[in-house]
Parts: sequence; structure tokens; C-alpha cells
Amino acid sequence: MTAPRSDKRSSTAVVVVLLAIVAFAIARGSIRLSEGQLVFFAVLIPSIILHEVSHGWVARLFGDDTAQQAGRLTLNPIAHVDPFGSIILPAILIFTTGAGFGYAKPVPVNPRKMRHPRNDGLLTSLAGPAVNIVLAVLVGLVARFTMSHVQIYDALYAPHSAPLADVILVNFGLVNVFLAAFNLIPIPPLDGSAVVERLLPLKWWPQYLRIRQYSMLLVFFLVFSVRGALDHVFNPAIDLWFRLLR
Repeated sequence: MTAPRSDKRSSTAVVVVLLAIVAFAIARGSIRLSEGQLVFFAVLIPSIILHEVSHGWVARLFGDDTAQQAGRLTLNPIAHVDPFGSIILPAILIFTTGAGFGYAKPVPVNPRKMRHPRNDGLLTSLAGPAVNIVLAVLVGLVARFTMSHVQIYDALYAPHSAPLADVILVNFGLVNVFLAAFNLIPIPPLDGSAVVERLLPLKWWPQYLRIRQYSMLLVFFLVFSVRGALDHVFNPAIDLWFRLLR
């Protein structure tokens, strides 16, 4: 089963309009993005898609075909666009701060269709960060054995003077480090919360579910209100990845 054609057309139209607005703003000087930032945002899209699709593929291996029936086992970015998280929120942040934050439409899964719902559901949730970690490690190894320290530094901090292929490669690895670290935060609806939920005693579930419905507000609060809160998440992951590059 695939998404209705009208839904695809509307999503495509929204994306095209947004890209036109952003392109116009950049041309007018309303947005000033460096080459490194542009590459970072460009490689962020396929990284998020691979993260989301991996949830659906692993769920399918465990017997849950919900994502497949919804037409979400595809690398077509249109199928994963969330109107607010993928378009409105990033656009507002880019226009106002020059930095971006967003998310794709979650791939639907139904643990009840899985052979071992609790264990299979946990592995399905961790599939996304696992894919990001594998990609970050692979890129790190490629960079370590094909690029000098100077090339890696230039790709990250002086992209205007580095070959575009180097900038894309290093930023792709860095983006996947960010995605893995962020999604492993144990706060719903982030993937790391699946570990907490798997270990949570059944008698605590009623209270947990009452709190869980407001957890997305906590994620936004950490991202936008608590200055430096995510540094404790990102910095150790980045340091570990840089060790791989040495």
C-alpha cells in the first residue's frame, strides 16, 4: 500500500514552495549560510531518512508490516516529511537563528504484530541510532585512512578551502554522530526511551503513561530553553568520534 496520490502531491508542493522561499531569502541576503552549514543540512536529510527507514525494516524482520503497508519503506524523502517538524520548524529556526532543528514523520510500527513484542520492539527502536552509529564509524574509518589531519580540519572548519567531497564525507559522519547521540536520550518519544520502557516494572506503567504524553514538551524545553543542556550529550559522542579519526 502506498500513500494516496493527493497526499504525495500536497507534500511535494509544500517542499517545493519552502525551497523556493529559502532560495529567495538566501539570494536576498536574509539568510547567510556558510558552505559548511549548507552541506551539513544537505547530508542531514538522507541521514534522517536512513534512521527512520531502519525502524520499519527491522520491524518487518520481526513480523510487523505496518511501515510497509503505509509506504514508508522508501528512501523517497517526500514520504517522510512531517509538515511541522520537517518544514515549518526548521524554516523558522533557519530564518531567525541560522541554525536548524527538525524531525521526520515517525515510521509507524505495531509491536503487537511482532513475534516477541517487548524485545522486538526494543530492538526496532534502537535500529535507528544503530544505523547512525554504523554510518558514523564507517565514515570515520574512511576519513582516517584516506585523509590527513589537515584535510579533516579543513573539511570541518574551513570548508571553502577544502574539496567538496571531503566536506560532504566528514559532515555526513558528524551528522550521524549527532543523530545517534540525540536519539539515544532516554526521553519519549526519542529512541533511547525504549530501554527505560523495557526495564520499567509493569506496576509503574500507569503513572509513566500519564507523564509520557507530555514528554515531547520536555524535549523541546531541553533543546530551546536550557542553554548547554545538550552539550553533555553531544560533546562525549563527538570526542569519541574524533578519536576514531586520529
